[in-house]
Amino acid sequence: MSVARITEISATSPTSFDDAVKQGLERAAKTLHNIEGAWVKDMNVMMQDDRITAYKVNMAVTFVLDD
Repeated sequence: MSVARITEISATSPTSFDDAVKQGLERAAKTLHNIEGAWVKDMNVMMQDDRITAYKVNMAVTFVLDD
């Protein structure tokens, strides 16, 4: 039997939403082990002077707990 946990993280990228997801999961994997997947719950852009400065994602990351 395995038990999973879900934690929420936010990540930003100056490039794209895809890059924000990738960077967020790569960083999460340094601390969380056995990541099974992520649900992108929300996507936002950050703006300054009428220009997009960053892409932000909020994700729910699922990982299996160690025995």
